[in-house]
Amino acid sequence: MSQKSYDNSATLYLIPTPIGNMEDITYRAVNTLKSVDLLLCEDTRVTSELLNKLGIKKKLIHSDDHNENDLKEKVLAYLEEGKNIGLVTDRGTPIISDPGYKIVEFIAKNNYNVVSLPGPTAFVPALTMSGLNPSPFMFYGFLNSKKSKREKELESLKNIKCTIIFYEAPHRITEMLESLLSVFGNRNICLCRELSKKYEEAIRGTVDEVLKVSDSLKGEMVVVVEGNKDIEDFSSLTILEHVKLYLEDGLSEKEAIKKVSVERKIPKSIVYSEYHVKGKKVVK
Repeated sequence: MSQKSYDNSATLYLIPTPIGNMEDITYRAVNTLKSVDLLLCEDTRVTSELLNKLGIKKKLIHSDDHNENDLKEKVLAYLEEGKNIGLVTDRGTPIISDPGYKIVEFIAKNNYNVVSLPGPTAFVPALTMSGLNPSPFMFYGFLNSKKSKREKELESLKNIKCTIIFYEAPHRITEMLESLLSVFGNRNICLCRELSKKYEEAIRGTVDEVLKVSDSLKGEMVVVVEGNKDIEDFSSLTILEHVKLYLEDGLSEKEAIKKVSVERKIPKSIVYSEYHVKGKKVVK
């Protein structure tokens, strides 16, 4: 019997699959794989192998980043027929650095239920085993493979104070760490590889320490990076108080205004106005 959800209408189920260890699949995931009428999958060969291990036969439809837009009307038509649909990717939770978002967005906008099952994903165990501050954290996923674009992305992230999590392919890991060192500096990181598999490993240290062994590493990788500890929090200060802080440190008026503008990410004209119009006499 097809599974129903919420208002008893047909549903799109996002079903996590193991990232390595088959024992990580949940009872609910197996039962949902059995009950849906068909499966959208990133690679039919990979999904067929999983289903064979579970003794499940199911109609499979290839769905990835390249054909999602073409498929979404077809998926909606299946739901309108009352069919329940499962969506899986090769490994882990759909949409987390994997296909699925475009279809989910379209189906949700058409008021059909989308149910995401809890299950395997690489960044959560990497974060919790890293030894770095887990709260707050930011999951970023893959950086651009081109050095110039990758370092531009890192520049936009370098002042973030929370722990940041990246995915990376083994053949790019050294280049990624070199960019990280160049832009972020020599922060503490944890490189986790082959999570849940036989050769699972967590390598902790500074970026330059991990770079010494990165060329020899294989497998799928998660890089957990310490947040920026050098950025002070000026949110409790008014603009005027902020300027006064640097004047008292010996900076010139021009230097103080410029520095406050950069740190608060606001135009210099706003800082200038606050200082000159509202508080210059008070500051001096």
